[in-house]
Amino acid sequence: MIGWKPGLGAWTTPDGTRFRVWSPIARSIDLIVESSPKTPQSVRTLQPSGDGYFTGVFPDIQIGSHYRFRIDGLNAYPDPASRFQPDGVHGFSQVVDPSRFLWTDAGWPGLKMEDLILYELHVGTFTAAGTFNGVREKLKALQDLGITAIELMPVADFPGNRNWGYDGVDLFAPSRCYGTPYEMRHLVNEAHALNIGVFLDVVYNHLGPDGAYLGEFSPHYFSSRHKSFWGDAINFDDEHSRHVRNFFIENALHWIHEYHIDGLRLDATHAMVDFGPTHFLKELAQKVHASVSKDRNVLFIAEDDRNQSQLILPADKGGYGLDGVWADDFHHQMRSLLTGDNEGYFQDFSGSVQDLAKTIGQGWFYTGQNSLFMKHPQGTSTEGIPKNKFIHSIQNHDQVGNRALGDRLHATVDLASFRAVSALHLLSPATPLIFMGQEWGADTPFCYFTDHPEPLGKAVAEGRRNEFRHFKTFSEPSAVLSIPDPGALSTFVSSKLNWEEQSLQPHAGMLALYRDLINLRRTEPALKEKFNSALQAEALGENTIALKRLAADKFSLLVVACLKGAEKIIIGTHSSTRPPEGKQWNLLWTTEDAHYTDTPSVPLITNENENIVLNFQGPCTLVFRAIAPK
Repeated sequence: MIGWKPGLGAWTTPDGTRFRVWSPIARSIDLIVESSPKTPQSVRTLQPSGDGYFTGVFPDIQIGSHYRFRIDGLNAYPDPASRFQPDGVHGFSQVVDPSRFLWTDAGWPGLKMEDLILYELHVGTFTAAGTFNGVREKLKALQDLGITAIELMPVADFPGNRNWGYDGVDLFAPSRCYGTPYEMRHLVNEAHALNIGVFLDVVYNHLGPDGAYLGEFSPHYFSSRHKSFWGDAINFDDEHSRHVRNFFIENALHWIHEYHIDGLRLDATHAMVDFGPTHFLKELAQKVHASVSKDRNVLFIAEDDRNQSQLILPADKGGYGLDGVWADDFHHQMRSLLTGDNEGYFQDFSGSVQDLAKTIGQGWFYTGQNSLFMKHPQGTSTEGIPKNKFIHSIQNHDQVGNRALGDRLHATVDLASFRAVSALHLLSPATPLIFMGQEWGADTPFCYFTDHPEPLGKAVAEGRRNEFRHFKTFSEPSAVLSIPDPGALSTFVSSKLNWEEQSLQPHAGMLALYRDLINLRRTEPALKEKFNSALQAEALGENTIALKRLAADKFSLLVVACLKGAEKIIIGTHSSTRPPEGKQWNLLWTTEDAHYTDTPSVPLITNENENIVLNFQGPCTLVFRAIAPK
């Protein structure tokens, strides 16, 4: 089914504006229309069209009109598939015509997994403006950095004026806090003009606690059998689930076709319970891929903590056919190694360089071992799965913002360690994700913030603080009080990036490092090989790890990363550090070059029995290229 036409909400046709909504519990649905806030409301009646749907076409309802659906002559609610909520999630919906935007990206093919260097950002805190236009104005800076795709945290409209986005309730409507649908399209169009893809984080596992009116139209949106962390699970496999599944698939199709989005990051897919014959995720991927032409790539990336290969195996091998998955084991091993974190889910990770090397080599660490934190065996084998299907990060919104103080990794470890692990991250075969501001070591935190009315706001703040009481750092009541109040405006404002930092040290040096690392990743033959089947990852000592990246008939690379402390390493005594036959290693680059830091600590390099000896005085990553002997 190449192409797509809307099936829910309000959209323009040659015959007028068409409205369609699903409400199997309703006897009647009226359309309450305001042409403008100063004009009288008019009432139209939608007609039943089977299976609980109500439809109507009205030639005189104009683009920009505001409307609600009234159920059985009683209460009126926003459209569940509203394209815009100009006055917030409790207000009227607005008729939007996407065809009025003049796209100029007809030749844009999308991106393949092997092309991705993802950059996660929150629209409200990425710039001082906190808008789609603000993001658009920074696209050139991201192009100069070498980013190939931005990943927007959820933009579906939410209650209040600030939110991470995971409390979204109007899933088809870009938040009015960030701008208009037109401005979001302008952002995507401009990104494509700069050869930058746009991914969108979508939440199909729950709805926010305020302003979610889906249940007023049908209780069948929620499961009577399954629960999630947030309450009743979305109904993907119970009575009336076909129409619920259609609603969420429609939402994905809407973002892909009406906004030209290149891929979706599917939030917490482990919370999407479906015991039906075809899992919702598999159907979602199949239907979206069937709706686009063969010369356009649309990608699906799952966030899932179960380490299940089924997510990313192709359908003909029993999988769901998704293109990638967030694999947080890399982050957890890295954080445990560098900071000693061992509480909560970190208790499952040794933080040894041996286990870090294993994680890089496999994509994730847990492939069936018992998890102390989960209290059951965790994970499946990754054999035969391309490494670029695993999304690795050293920072992301969860692993920064879900810390009590929203502190970033480089605020905890010394900058030499941060430079060294940044290189390991960007030179490994997994698809890298960079969190906004990471590239210059931003001083600003990224805190958890909301804008809920009381008493919900107070309950969220208390729940946030209670969440951390079992951690040693916050065992004292006075320490708990230091955790920022999610509802305070200051918590949100403090999380906004300060772009002026980029020109100051040490931020300017860190930015130069990230530019060069990304350039290496995009230009070195050994780092561009699609599946990197020849990767070798090995621990060389207590603090040092090696990655050998082979490229057939081209320049192979050896990455040696001492992530903390001092250590002596002899290159050649480990299988992973031996150069290809007939070649020798030649130092290409280090994270301690004077270009990146005012206090470089490059290891002393000597020779011992024809082997290269690295005497690390502190953290540093070195890159060697295989060349013919002189």
